[in-house]
Amino acid sequence: MMFFLWLTALIFLFLVIFSLGYLKFKRLVQQETTMLLNHNITIDHIISEHDLKQLPVPIKNWLRTSGTVGSKHINKGKITQKIKMRMRPEQKEWVLGKAIQYTMINSPSFIWNVTVKLNKILGFQGRDKFENGKGEMLIKINSLVNVVNEQGEKINEGALQRYLGEMVWFPSLALSPFISWQTIDHYTAKATMSYKGVTGSGTFYFNQDYQVTQFKALRFKDNTNDAQRIEWLIDVQNYHTFDAGIEVPSTISSTWKLNEQNWTWLHLEVTDLKYN
Repeated sequence: MMFFLWLTALIFLFLVIFSLGYLKFKRLVQQETTMLLNHNITIDHIISEHDLKQLPVPIKNWLRTSGTVGSKHINKGKITQKIKMRMRPEQKEWVLGKAIQYTMINSPSFIWNVTVKLNKILGFQGRDKFENGKGEMLIKINSLVNVVNEQGEKINEGALQRYLGEMVWFPSLALSPFISWQTIDHYTAKATMSYKGVTGSGTFYFNQDYQVTQFKALRFKDNTNDAQRIEWLIDVQNYHTFDAGIEVPSTISSTWKLNEQNWTWLHLEVTDLKYN
């Protein structure tokens, strides 16, 4: 009887600690999100052909065919996502999760909050952030124990490149004064973004309908001293029109091109997208 009481007390204590950890993590994300939203600059502008004059041909055609021309400039957005992840290249099973991201266009930044269930007992909560040119990755098991807490120059550059690649959901970003463009060919263009002392590049590939099919960048996968940039891909599978009549990718995958194998670590489905 005494053992049963002690076991019940321990389970209750664990649940209390877990609940407090979850609430603390949730409060942190809410505070950081509110700060980003409050600091974003609002531009009241309808995008026209005049805005496209300095852009490469594939980017011009993408903004036309996606419905961006004639639409309001996107100042910020909220993306709701369903995800499947593989935490290691050798992992066979996918773990499932849900995520919400807020992205600011005129004061470049984002915050991504993900919850993943590993099994009946364990899960993790993660928060990736890019703000003022600084990236930050935080992952906690059951909202309690840090397993990833990374910052630094490599994280800053990688976060900026992620932000750049996610232009596919926020086409107004193509007009950012922080981005310069280079034409590769009629269906390919390279973007270089410099912001707050951080610079990163990536290449956008389009099909004959000027839908983005792929984004490719040389990006740091690790934050170690000897880490090297390796090829990182976003591949687009499907499209959907969620808001403002703008067509954007609805399902994508993300892959690291490792020496031994290609590690597709993420499949992502956008379930909702709202602008401004």
